[in-house]
Amino acid sequence: MGKVSILDVADMKLRGEKIAMITAYDYTTAQLADRAGIPMVLVGDSLGMVVLGYDSTIPVTMEDMLHHAKAVARGVKQSLIVVDLPFMSYQVDAAQGLANAGRLMQEGGAHSVKLEGGEKIASTVARIVDAGIPVMGHIGLTPQSVHGLGGYRVQGRQREQGEQLIRDALAQEDAGAYSVVLEVVPPQLAGLIPRQLKIPTIGIGPRSDCDGQVQASHDLLRAFTDFVPKHVKRYATLADPTQAAFTQYLEDVKQGLFPTKVHSISMDEPVFASLETP
Repeated sequence: MGKVSILDVADMKLRGEKIAMITAYDYTTAQLADRAGIPMVLVGDSLGMVVLGYDSTIPVTMEDMLHHAKAVARGVKQSLIVVDLPFMSYQVDAAQGLANAGRLMQEGGAHSVKLEGGEKIASTVARIVDAGIPVMGHIGLTPQSVHGLGGYRVQGRQREQGEQLIRDALAQEDAGAYSVVLEVVPPQLAGLIPRQLKIPTIGIGPRSDCDGQVQASHDLLRAFTDFVPKHVKRYATLADPTQAAFTQYLEDVKQGLFPTKVHSISMDEPVFASLETP
């Protein structure tokens, strides 16, 4: 597989090939995802919860995103890197959004950026795209607006909400976004929206009617245990064996069972003897 571009993502939709995207927040995870052939790696502001321990994505700063984006960029050779613009880094005006998107590309190593919102931020999306920066949209449940939405709720169940989500998706496409994320919307709506768009849709929660899916690596591996979203499928369970390994390490150190000679570096006896000699 060669270096993945936004044109490759568009071609995947045309071919009917499902698109897989996964989050990575560090060099090691990014390297593993890249080696596995995952075409898109997302440095999500969800790092605020699963890496930094916040109770939402809202406290995440541009400096946080840049720090983790740089680490991911060092681990990726082929995957397309998407980086979230964090809360209040693009909401003030389009100029602010463009400046911060540019930082993620220039300093963070991003290949594209992701913004939450629909019609209301379409002008910002257009401004960023016009500057040559690829944009992925994000509608439905938008975690940066969690307080305004009244919590982490399914979006689009009511007719008016559904109509708004369709307008939001079309607005993102019209503004030049190359794809759009649909987070926690009813599967019927997640099937309707992709049929009205030329650009790929990436689902978080909706079943496979979308053109692709994105999952948080910490959820997929059950490395993050504070809560598990309904839409998560566990492909591995790392939390329990990792904690067990740490516990065993603790006991080995306390009992003097680690390290042993096998884990130690030796020195030549004559050299040591010369040090012992007064």
